[in-house]
Amino acid sequence: MISIRNRIGSNWVNAASGETGQTRNPADPAELLAEYPRASRAEVRAAIAAAREALPGWSTMPPPARGAILDKASQLLTARADEIAQALTREEGKTLAEAKGEVLRARDIFRYFAGEGWRLGGSVLPSNVEGELLYTRREPLGVIAVITPWNFPIAIPAWKIAPALVYGNTVVFKPAEYTPHTAFLLVEALVDAGLPPGVINFVTGPGANIGDELVSSPEVNGVTFTGSHAVGTTIYAKASRNLARVQLEMGGKNPLVVLDDAPLDMAVKIALTGGFGLTGQACTATSRLIVQAGIAPSFTEALAQAARVLKVGDGLDAQTQMGPVVSQSQLDTDLEYIQIGQQEGATLLIGGKVIRPTSRFLEPTIFTGVESTMRIAREEIFGPVISIIQVANLDEAIEAANTASFGLAAGVVTNDLKKALAFANRVEAGVVKVNEPTTGLALQAPFGGFKQSSANTFKEQGQAAIEFYTRTKTIYLGHG
Repeated sequence: MISIRNRIGSNWVNAASGETGQTRNPADPAELLAEYPRASRAEVRAAIAAAREALPGWSTMPPPARGAILDKASQLLTARADEIAQALTREEGKTLAEAKGEVLRARDIFRYFAGEGWRLGGSVLPSNVEGELLYTRREPLGVIAVITPWNFPIAIPAWKIAPALVYGNTVVFKPAEYTPHTAFLLVEALVDAGLPPGVINFVTGPGANIGDELVSSPEVNGVTFTGSHAVGTTIYAKASRNLARVQLEMGGKNPLVVLDDAPLDMAVKIALTGGFGLTGQACTATSRLIVQAGIAPSFTEALAQAARVLKVGDGLDAQTQMGPVVSQSQLDTDLEYIQIGQQEGATLLIGGKVIRPTSRFLEPTIFTGVESTMRIAREEIFGPVISIIQVANLDEAIEAANTASFGLAAGVVTNDLKKALAFANRVEAGVVKVNEPTTGLALQAPFGGFKQSSANTFKEQGQAAIEFYTRTKTIYLGHG
């Protein structure tokens, strides 16, 4: 069993109380994977203080020098990719191919933001006063609390931590309790790359203590969080009391519209990838299929057949196409919603059962006869459960897509460019995909949702990240 330690200032430490938690392999719940410290509030305060102490030195380091450390970290992630992917699969459950892709995505994120160290700057503006230079400069926000979920345990931390660091901030990082080892390996790569003491601090344990201390601290200048809507809104309320800047990504109920003119094979592949890839445990996963009546019978039959033959199993098995549900708690939630769907009157077309008793392998599940008012069509399930909603035309499809209170990702499959653009313009979602799965993002593009999927403030990723992690100073320099 692996022993994980926290990072506070320059030291790798265990919890002062000696209290620990343990993680298990979701493909084999009897297998213990790692032991991690359950930090106290006092230790979180010490991590914040270490970040505050490191801030002056790190923020005044030339941005290209900060970027060089991120570039070195990206090289270490490349060298350790297989090791980290194995750890990720054993902790979170996704297939080894999905895990390896995630590790390489984290590597690429660090490469991208390493280059931002050469591009960070302000603007020179025309002055209306003679003998004056008017310009702006970007400065770091300060100490950033990074709170991340279990479903992308290295990619999501990377796209939060990399911009925070290159723009001159210091970080206190709290990962999800299901996946502390993968997060530890990311922090280890940054430390090994030469990150100065205190620039990144790493604390593991329950969100009720660690997360609350982080978001309530007046010494924290910004909070970036990915997770549930209920937790996100609580974070927003607490952090805002100290006027901390808050960035939230809070899930989705993502629709994929399939129009009558869609190529059948392509539509099925896109739906299968978006709905059952990553075990449906992605904030951008397809959970609603909104299908036009003409193609609905053939599409439903073809999708059901493709889903029935998906190989569900241990992600370390090269033949596996869909891994286990991450935890017993999440599996219980999935099964509860499957029961709710049947009680609401939807038809369970395929799936709905655990493949083996005591396992966390859930069959790919498809409901038909679903109405947009049903809970399974409105509430985020976060598992391999898809609802098929039938509509008459594009207008009805867009109306159904916009019914949910979330607005993260949405997709459409069609060969009609006019309809594709109409959908893209009218759907209420921060990410729109045409003839592609709702999952999968370009790291150089802004990411974030509408409605209850976000705080509707700051986007993540790409050059949009600078808006959250920096503040703008305007300087009037009289020289006449």
